[in-house]
Amino acid sequence: MRNKFDVRVKDVRLYFLPVTMRVPLKFGSEITTEVICARTAVRVENDEGVSAWGWGETPLMAQWFWVSSLAIAERLESVKEFAVSLARTWRDFDVAGHPLEIGHALQHEALPALLNTHNQRRAGEEADSEPMPWLAALVCCSAFDVALHDAYGVLRGLPVYDTYCEPYMNRDLSAYLRAAEGTKIGFHGFYPNDFLVNPPPRRIPAWHLVGGKDPLKEEELTGAEPDDGHPVLLPDWIERDGLTCLKVKLRGNDLDWDYRRLIDVGEIAVNRTVVWLTADFNCTVEDPAYVTEILDKLRDEHPRVYQMILYIEQPFSYDLEKHPIDVHSVSARKPLFMDESAHDWKLVRLGRSLGWTGVALKTCKTQTGAILSLCWAKAHGMTLMVQDLTNPMLAMIPHALLAAHAGTIMGVETNGSQFYPKASRPEAAVHPGLYRRREGSIDLSSLTGPGFGYHIDDINRTLPVAAFGR
Repeated sequence: MRNKFDVRVKDVRLYFLPVTMRVPLKFGSEITTEVICARTAVRVENDEGVSAWGWGETPLMAQWFWVSSLAIAERLESVKEFAVSLARTWRDFDVAGHPLEIGHALQHEALPALLNTHNQRRAGEEADSEPMPWLAALVCCSAFDVALHDAYGVLRGLPVYDTYCEPYMNRDLSAYLRAAEGTKIGFHGFYPNDFLVNPPPRRIPAWHLVGGKDPLKEEELTGAEPDDGHPVLLPDWIERDGLTCLKVKLRGNDLDWDYRRLIDVGEIAVNRTVVWLTADFNCTVEDPAYVTEILDKLRDEHPRVYQMILYIEQPFSYDLEKHPIDVHSVSARKPLFMDESAHDWKLVRLGRSLGWTGVALKTCKTQTGAILSLCWAKAHGMTLMVQDLTNPMLAMIPHALLAAHAGTIMGVETNGSQFYPKASRPEAAVHPGLYRRREGSIDLSSLTGPGFGYHIDDINRTLPVAAFGR
């Protein structure tokens, strides 16, 4: 079914923007010091020949979405090569509709075949190549998908979140979602806007990431820390930004270290403005007993720290289909949120059956997928969070807007200002409340107008030569 609001993709551009971190960030067993951001521009056109450009961006952090012993340089080369191929696929994908409809169709009709072709060709060229995983393909796809949603809003002269309903969408949610077995939930007649917070709050609490390499006390400083006017020690971050929420990165394979880390961070938190903690085990835990032992020990020995833990994030392998671990013992103690494993609503459905109680959404797995997972999770009573991918520059904006419209358990994770504040200076000049946390919150009030409210023409950034398009 078609309507007068449908668009098609007519042109695509892709840029790679290198970003250097001021301090290292640990993802699982790997240390990250540099990032490549994929920035995209997508032009859409309606049946009357009226067109508009939209923008999207995501960090290509292979350490997160492609866990492997393969050298990071090889993974990034493969990912960037795939992104260029994907740009061509988006440009040539001749499907008309709403962005959610086009994005859903591309992810199901074109993305799997493109990934398979990419992996086959790499295997033919390199004997020691390793297949790029589906999660990596989704992250690459997300920059184009976000730009498509932005372009549609710009063309319609509406904020993106005002278009997730009739008359702009051709089909309701029943065309995409199926309820969990044994429930009476139905999606007929429902659209994404039925599950969104509208109007959204203009200020939301900000979570600060306490990385595994972050110093907590002065005696941990080595002298190699940056002297750039930004805090280094956790207490200084809390004081400067008025932080109330801390996310603690753990190892997941060293119980004593993880327990001690929670206590050390908890003791700092208790004596300052912090109200909430969360623990991120980085997908490395193999047995729920590992997590429950830490939680029970905290409850008995440090009850105040235990009470401050709002939820637990993704302790186990993100491949739920390969590792369908029953996690009810963990979620009986604390809310348990899917993150890396929540690629789409079908995996959220599987996770719910295994005992997961919440979903951590990310725009870097596509805006389309995030919206559909949000709707499925809310319909089934699951709690939501929006987790960061250390988003700088433009990537921060759709990320923050998703959190504001989702109605999360508590604000949004936002740590780009910790790891590369200089990278976002052009964007921060236009949206100052978004890239600097104040009184424990970020301010979204500058995000006005059509699309994602970037005000792209006001952002003074010079882009490199395009890797695709012109």
